[in-house]
Amino acid sequence: MADKLRIALAQLNPTVGALSKNVEKGKAAIDEAVAAGANILMFPELFPTGYFPEDLLFKPQFVKKAMEAAKDLAAHGRDKDISLLIPSIWVDNFQLYNAVLLAEDGNIIDWRAKHDLPNDDVFYEKRYFTPGNLPGPFNIQNVRIGVPICEDIWRKDVVECLAETGAELLLCPNGSPYWRNKHDLRMNVVVERVVESGLPLLYLNQIGGQDELVFDGASFGINADRSLAFIGKSFEEELIIIDWHRGDEGWVCDTDKAEPLASTDGATWRACVLGLRDYLHKNHFQKVVLGLSGGIDSAVVAAIAVDAVGAENVHCIMLPYKYTSEDSLKDAKDCAEMLGVRYDVVAIGDAVEAANDALAPLFEGLKPGLAEENLQSRMRGTYLMGVSNKLGSMLITTGNKSEMAVGYATIYGDMNGGFNPIKDLYKMQVYHLADWRNHNMPKNCLGPEGRVIPQNIIDKAPSAELRPDQKDQDSLPPYPVLDAILEGFVEGEKSFDEIVGEGHDPEVVAKVQKLLYIAEYKRRQAAPGPKLTQKAFGLGRKYPITNGFRDEGN
Repeated sequence: MADKLRIALAQLNPTVGALSKNVEKGKAAIDEAVAAGANILMFPELFPTGYFPEDLLFKPQFVKKAMEAAKDLAAHGRDKDISLLIPSIWVDNFQLYNAVLLAEDGNIIDWRAKHDLPNDDVFYEKRYFTPGNLPGPFNIQNVRIGVPICEDIWRKDVVECLAETGAELLLCPNGSPYWRNKHDLRMNVVVERVVESGLPLLYLNQIGGQDELVFDGASFGINADRSLAFIGKSFEEELIIIDWHRGDEGWVCDTDKAEPLASTDGATWRACVLGLRDYLHKNHFQKVVLGLSGGIDSAVVAAIAVDAVGAENVHCIMLPYKYTSEDSLKDAKDCAEMLGVRYDVVAIGDAVEAANDALAPLFEGLKPGLAEENLQSRMRGTYLMGVSNKLGSMLITTGNKSEMAVGYATIYGDMNGGFNPIKDLYKMQVYHLADWRNHNMPKNCLGPEGRVIPQNIIDKAPSAELRPDQKDQDSLPPYPVLDAILEGFVEGEKSFDEIVGEGHDPEVVAKVQKLLYIAEYKRRQAAPGPKLTQKAFGLGRKYPITNGFRDEGN
């Protein structure tokens, strides 16, 4: 029996559906692991296909090609003294499984299937896969190694079975998406399994953005005595090499590796940055364009964009109308200069007036109001889409979660765009992160150090500037109040009475609830954005558009 193991964990960033690209990335990791003298190399969950391929799994040709890709990756281990654990889709007896394959000397010699398939707000694996039986361990390098797959460790059955059937060490491949403070939850789950089984557990997570999901890496291991064995980098690819030895009480980690975790604010910022960067690059965009209004939301989005792809790839456009204040003009220009981006001013006055004149016969006898205000926003959206089409830049949009919750956004206007980096941030969180970024330089970000958002943008009262002297609080509660009520309804699924019981005005709570429900149709048409909470609109919170329910209290 082996008394020492060098284990490599490939914390990588695959692209869903890019089979050949993922395999080449995997082959490079095999070569690096072999050069480092690793005995075992494990990849993240469903690595050859990327996680999660959704209804691509209904395409027989995709399934066929994905299995070929897994075999190709396994073959790269031929004549290399290394055991490969390749999580992949697998077909057996006409059933599709989420599996992990054991490959040695270029051949797949054994496999196990995921037992506990998630069926929640993000992943619906029961739609695609057959659950595997409770697994036993693999025999790898004469060591009995259990490989529970992601969800398999969130309940005790699989790990309990592995321990009872002789597992000495647990290696767990994951595709676990980020949300705020998720790492603490993962750590608690792993410690529970370690305590129950008495076995050390290595938790490998992928990194990268996939549509609305961001995977943060931060792979880690826990020794059998519940001490931290190691922790990997957050939001970065790396090959983690960890040495283990067999002691009197089982396997113990010898490698001193404890990367500092990103702070809560730092992780949120980096998730927005990585989500945008990968959405652009994996969809073959290099540049972005956005409307820079002089307000907090567009300033923060511009800063995220610069951190994601560099100032040379960010184009900001101010689109003033007669209600645009001198402060906004100055603030937008100052912000663009701080960030070092291309900045243009394109007036929309003539176009708005022409549209108003054209519609005047249809609006005769009606007072000017929301329709005329929204024409301004829609004209800006049209101009920005024109630039996007002409120059090949992706238009990114800038609405925060508070505004999207209550419909305080113009559909086919300021909602235009291919991606929204702050979609899952409430308004007060946007302010907080603006101040945080002014005082911090996050890792792997391409923007300048120091202040990137003018203080005046942070300090001034928010306004859409669609009519004279307009302020957001003319039609909405103050944002601290609005955010607290929304967090109650959205994040907490609290009742009307519970939220009123926290000290909120019943009339305001009723108004916010009504706005929240009637804006669902807008949110269904909104751009995707990174999921930062468990209750992100779309992936984390699915409500009907046609909805007659209102909680009016007891």
